[in-house]
Amino acid sequence: MDCFVMAVTLDNRIEEAPKFQEVLTKHGCIIKMRLGLHEAGDKCSNQGLIIMQLVGTEEDVKAFENDLKALNSLKVKWMKLDC
Repeated sequence: MDCFVMAVTLDNRIEEAPKFQEVLTKHGCIIKMRLGLHEAGDKCSNQGLIIMQLVGTEEDVKAFENDLKALNSLKVKWMKLDC
């Protein structure tokens, strides 16, 4: 299995979060680590950044990417690492 790092930016986090979570659950077996960042406090930001470490094949990651890209208001970038 290979290692990958994926970053996803959500521009409409509040509306897209439930659909985004469904995709994460569908591909949960390849997600080793997930970190979600957004502004919190008095006013919750509608933008978010999610960084994930993934394990599996490149085909697994591409299928995950394709499901994510079917959602609105997000951008996806990933890279393969030697682990």
